[in-house]
Amino acid sequence: MALKLNTNGPFLQSQKLSSFALPPMANNLSLRSPKFVMASTLRSGSKEVENGRKPFMPPREVHVQVTHSMPPQKIEIFKSLDEWAEQNILVHLKPVEKCWQPQDFLPDPSSEGFEEQVNELRERAKEIPDDYFVVLVGDMITEEALPTYQTMLNTLDGVRDETGASLTSWAIWTRAWTAEENRHGDLLNKYLYLSGRVDMRQIEKTIQYLIGSGMDPRTENSPYLGFIYTSFQERATFVSHGNTARLAKERGDLKLAQLCGTIASDEKRHETAYTKIVEKLFEIDPNGTVLAFADMMRKKISMPAHLMYDGKDDNLFENFSAVAQRLGVYTARDYADILEFLVGRWKIEELTGLSGEGQKAQDYVCGLPPRIRRLEERAQGRAKEARNIPSAGFTTGK
Repeated sequence: MALKLNTNGPFLQSQKLSSFALPPMANNLSLRSPKFVMASTLRSGSKEVENGRKPFMPPREVHVQVTHSMPPQKIEIFKSLDEWAEQNILVHLKPVEKCWQPQDFLPDPSSEGFEEQVNELRERAKEIPDDYFVVLVGDMITEEALPTYQTMLNTLDGVRDETGASLTSWAIWTRAWTAEENRHGDLLNKYLYLSGRVDMRQIEKTIQYLIGSGMDPRTENSPYLGFIYTSFQERATFVSHGNTARLAKERGDLKLAQLCGTIASDEKRHETAYTKIVEKLFEIDPNGTVLAFADMMRKKISMPAHLMYDGKDDNLFENFSAVAQRLGVYTARDYADILEFLVGRWKIEELTGLSGEGQKAQDYVCGLPPRIRRLEERAQGRAKEARNIPSAGFTTGK
């Protein structure tokens, strides 16, 4: 049966959306070895989970969770890197007074022309297709779950903010990174509110559900895994926001394109910082870092909002992802491109002196991008065939 974005209208105010026949390709790729498949998941559809559902909790997928997997001696590596982080990572933050703020891109509520500016924004928004707004809502909800991401960073052993106001370089980075990221959701939220194209109350419920459910990136409290995850994710959000900027420009809304492009530039700067951290880890501990890289990729990189729920649709994130895949905002090909970029950025093929397991991990991550592309091409072929078979149950109408 078709995956349907439940928009009779949970998020869009007026028009219904088409159904989408396929889930995102990246979620269909079987990349884990049998031992990882065995550490399976509990789906919310099971009777045990269903009967125990709390009224404030969404249905969710729960992996077998591992905590504090990093040996104690590895923690010392990060404590010894505090001065290095000050000199090499904090430089990627911008002083608050030099940062853009959401109001720079929005109608000025204190001006006499506020109403006219809002009307102009709404007129431009009318030219943007519903599908685009679905993706923009998904991006905004993802950005608005920022408390979860700061919490996740503060689970990482050796780099967490121990007091909430710690003066270590790692803690300063986490708080300032969070402050910079906070503007993204704020800007998108206000834009969508002013556009008049979306059901804000339904969106606000979804944000509350998402923050309440957290995320399960399977980073095991290890900064090795955590910083590999954030390196991948920052590049993924750079790609996603960059593509929403491109699509807005193609539709003639240059102001929306500038808005999305500005967010993308922040994500690119943050990506630079996180990839630099992992680059340093490869310099200090190449074997341990390549093992962590392979481990993270075997698990697959889950998107930060993978537990998205609106109170009705158990597959809401998959449905948002399907729209993003179809529009070319974030695709399985992008996933492979990001992985290939990181393999090159960290010079994985050039690593030497690895253990037997390290060499296997090296071979695995270097061979993964082309494998993903082959699987994605096959999936795309099957998708085209399926769309030509009416009895398959895939709907394309409103």
